[in-house]
Amino acid sequence: MPVDAWVMLGILIIMFVFLAWDRFPAWLVFMGTLTTAMTLRLAPAEALLTGFSNTGVMTVAVLFPVAAGMYATGAISLLSQKLIGRPSSLTAAQLRIFPPIALGSAVLNNTPMVAMMIPVVRDLARTTGLAGSKIFMGLSFMAILGGSMTVIGSSVNLIIAGLVSTAMDRGELAGMAPLRIFDPLWIGLPATVAGFAFMILVGTRLLPDRTDQDGAGVPKRMYRSELAVEENSFLVGKTLLEAGFARPIGYTLEGIRRQGTPVEIAPNLRLAAGDILTFYAQADVLPGLWTTLGLVPVLATPQKTKRHQHHLVEVVISSQSPAIGHRIADLPLPDSPYEMMLVGISRQGQAPSQPLAELRLEPGDAAIIEVGDTFFYENRRETDFTLTRRVEGYRVQRVDRALSATVITAAMIAVATTGLMSMLNAALLATAAMLLTGCLTSSRVWRSLDWQTIVVLGAAVGLEAAVTGSGLSAAIAHLIASIGGSSPMLSLTAVYVGTILMTNVITNAAAAAFMFPVALSLANSLGVSFMPFAMVLMSAATSAFINPAGFQTNLMVQEPGGYTFWDFARVGLPLTIIVGAVVLSVAPLVYGF
Repeated sequence: MPVDAWVMLGILIIMFVFLAWDRFPAWLVFMGTLTTAMTLRLAPAEALLTGFSNTGVMTVAVLFPVAAGMYATGAISLLSQKLIGRPSSLTAAQLRIFPPIALGSAVLNNTPMVAMMIPVVRDLARTTGLAGSKIFMGLSFMAILGGSMTVIGSSVNLIIAGLVSTAMDRGELAGMAPLRIFDPLWIGLPATVAGFAFMILVGTRLLPDRTDQDGAGVPKRMYRSELAVEENSFLVGKTLLEAGFARPIGYTLEGIRRQGTPVEIAPNLRLAAGDILTFYAQADVLPGLWTTLGLVPVLATPQKTKRHQHHLVEVVISSQSPAIGHRIADLPLPDSPYEMMLVGISRQGQAPSQPLAELRLEPGDAAIIEVGDTFFYENRRETDFTLTRRVEGYRVQRVDRALSATVITAAMIAVATTGLMSMLNAALLATAAMLLTGCLTSSRVWRSLDWQTIVVLGAAVGLEAAVTGSGLSAAIAHLIASIGGSSPMLSLTAVYVGTILMTNVITNAAAAAFMFPVALSLANSLGVSFMPFAMVLMSAATSAFINPAGFQTNLMVQEPGGYTFWDFARVGLPLTIIVGAVVLSVAPLVYGF
């Protein structure tokens, strides 16, 4: 093996040590590795930086705004309400989320599927108290496994199908027919079922439980909030159980008034338009209630702007405020410049027992309010409010654009799946359409981009040039070919293991490109059918479960799940072994040597 290959192998080992150590963020480790390879001239700088112009990396980047548009308009929330609802247990949540993701990824690109489901799982964790860290990784893995069931389910499957067609044109695969769309199904389906069972029964126990424990045991400020059910909202006619209010996490439903009369709270109580719900909620939970589709603050001043343009702000009433001593129902005062909606009030850290309309304001009262941009100008001297703090990460969804966002996203997936244009082109057009139709603002597009994921992906793709240029990939391929020997089954196993190793080190497309000629040479030298080799190659190239950088959807769920490299290795290694055992057992039986 060349000296450069040994050097590159050492660099990769050090990179994985740093990732497993988890002392530095993944993007910094990858950029450090890329810089080292560039400094040692293991590949030209242009080749090492190609990842940042790679269409796959750019596609992932552009899909973030599309997913943000689906979320900002409430389209994803409305769809998830119908498909997922409010599961009462972690197993119930997994049973409702994983199968649709796997089936959807078989016919649609798995990257946008995961991008759109990430905010759904995040909201589900917030409202039900379930650990999102036990769902996010399974979300990625089931999308990967689902994509392995058809030729169009994964980009790497399309690459291998194209390589098969090219080899047939050159006369290297005499007697073999072109790969059809459902050819991988016979090994992909049992592998997906096995992976699903593993994630439900075992993977859940191996994953960390990272529910929000910040400030556990420390008393939190409680707010009284009064929110009304909007006319024609999806909450109308829902029971408290169906709406998610029967099993509160971090809050209590203190009362419901219907046309001024209190009604008895029961899980089967059906909500009606105009019902006023009174909540006692912790400061970090109240914003989640505020964003609930179909609820609107009861007490508000006239608004000149749309609610989706508003911000959530936590303030403390100043002793100089002219509102001191007045009932909230009597506000705003005639000369008040503020436009706001009152979301909640806290007094001395506790939720007041009085109805908000009857409460008289005192200095030091804390409030969470919904405001427009003009609020920050009007309060620039901080005479009425002190300690003004924006509550980041929450926005009211613009449901009047939900249909537009759904149509745009469906059209994007349709034109990309049918091959009319690339996913990158379709995603760029979809983002532009989201902007033109008002589903997104330009600032929201910029904020939606996950720069850490994009940098890791770009660096990981660029390292492929160093692995190839140093001769390391050729050495690995030669080793795998020598292991295969004269046994078709041993050769098939060697191809699978070799591809698994490479797809977890470099990109899956590169792993497929490196291993395809090796597998083809092995099949021809043994005089056996290439079909099982092609199918095993497809499965292995997509089975990037061990390294989060091995597949883009892994990187997309790493941050919201709070995962380390070791979390992926602990769950991904046994899953890889199980999937490999299924694939290697079924492939020779179904396709035959």
